[in-house]
Amino acid sequence: MNSVIRDNAAGRRLELDVDGQVVFATYERRDFAFVIRHVEAPPALRGTGAAGRLMQGIAELARTEGRTITPLCGYASAWLRRHKEYHDLLS
Repeated sequence: MNSVIRDNAAGRRLELDVDGQVVFATYERRDFAFVIRHVEAPPALRGTGAAGRLMQGIAELARTEGRTITPLCGYASAWLRRHKEYHDLLS
């Protein structure tokens, strides 16, 4: 994957820069999981797949770190359900 996810630990956000704008997910690390509370894309990026690229980056980061994902956000939950290759990360 070419997108680089930035961990803004102070803001508790996982971020992805897209065309000079930031798509982000608010999160907390709990035991061995990322708890995804909210995913948001700026209005100009909605419908472009930017939030999906963010979620893919989060899933790859979780896999690399040996974590699972607990999606509390409806978007994150739906994205994970649609992508069977990441079902093993659901907690």
